[in-house]
This record gives sequence, structure tokens and C-alpha cells, in this order.
Amino acid sequence: MEILKAEGVVRTFEGKKGPIEVLARLDLSVREGEVVVILGASGAGKSTLLHILGTLDIPDQGRVLIKGRDPQECSSGELNEMRNRDLGFVFQFHYLLPEFSAHENVMMPALVRGSNSGETEKQALELLERVGLSERVTHRPNELSGGEQQRVAVARALMNRPAIVLADEPSGNLDEVNSKVLHTTLSKLSRSMGQSFVIVTHKKELLNKADRAFVLENGVLEKYGGGE
Repeated sequence: MEILKAEGVVRTFEGKKGPIEVLARLDLSVREGEVVVILGASGAGKSTLLHILGTLDIPDQGRVLIKGRDPQECSSGELNEMRNRDLGFVFQFHYLLPEFSAHENVMMPALVRGSNSGETEKQALELLERVGLSERVTHRPNELSGGEQQRVAVARALMNRPAIVLADEPSGNLDEVNSKVLHTTLSKLSRSMGQSFVIVTHKKELLNKADRAFVLENGVLEKYGGGE
């Protein structure tokens, strides 16, 4: 089942010497439960693409469909509900709230949604166990390593059981050891929870965790290695 689709997406920014076309009639489809990795050099437009897929930016042309629905046709309330229900985000920096514990940080998306606090507490604990942090639930971000902070951020992204998790250079600030742990965690979570992951990165190490991989260059996606 196709869960996310981009059709003819164009995004242009104004540069000092005129318009710069970052995305040029780009197409992408993501199926339910698969891991898609998008490689690209710095400045290739990876973050721009992810922001458009995640409804944080609007394409100049083309459209994005999330579970068959166009976010641009939604009201502001419907769009906020779509983001909270269907999308999870993992950024290069964890953006954890420093005054709250790992457990409380993971609970936040569900609390914002108004979910039952008892069920939310239990689910957050289960997610922290899945990412290997069951012994760190009461620790605040400054008491966690960089790799642990990022795994808390992954658990938080999964809190509302979104259909799609969008990850922007999730291991970009991590060393090799912690990067491998995070990459393995993302792959296991996708397989066990049936969620789709779209990961943009410059790290080829993630390729062996992907169902499909692409290279973003000159504003378009090409299959990595020419295969499906």
C-alpha cells in the first residue's frame, strides 16, 4: 500500500544571482512499512524535500499525498491533526525538553493530542525499552549521551504510532559507534512496528538498512545503483 507520494514537486529559492531550483519535478512513492534512504551531498536539497514531505514547507509546483490526502487541501486544524497523527519527525538535533525526563519527553506528543495519561505512560515506557533505554527513563537530556538523546527522540517520534517517520540526518551529530546503534534501532523499529521511514542522509552506512535507496542530485531522485 502506498502511504506517501510526491508528484512533480518543484521548490525554488531566490539567490543572489537569481532563482535556484532546489527540487525539479521530483517524484517519490513510499510504501507501507518500508525504509527509504535518500542520499545527497550537503546543499542538495535533502532537508527541503523532507520538510515538504512532512508538510512543514509547501512546494511551488506539484503535490504531496499522505495516505491519499493532499495537505494543501486541509484546513489548519486538519493539517495539525495530520501532522500529529500520521507523521513523526527525527531531526539531526534531538530537540528534547531539558527540564523533563526521557519518559516525559517521549510522552509529549500523546499528551498534546489529549491521550489517556495512564496509557501514554505505559506506551512511552515500552518505546524506551524498544530503543534500549529502559534503565534511563528518569534521566534528563543532560544526563544522557548524544546517542541516547537521539534514541529518545526516535521514541518520541513513534509515540502516536505515525504511519510515516521522517528522519533528517538522524546520526549526523553522532560518532561511528552510536551511529551504528541508531541505524540498527531504526531498522528494527520499522520491521517490528510496520511503520514507514524516510531517512535523508549523507552516510552510505544506512544503505544496508534500506528497502530502497535514492540519490538526490540536481533536484531529482535517481535510484541508488540503478536497482529497485
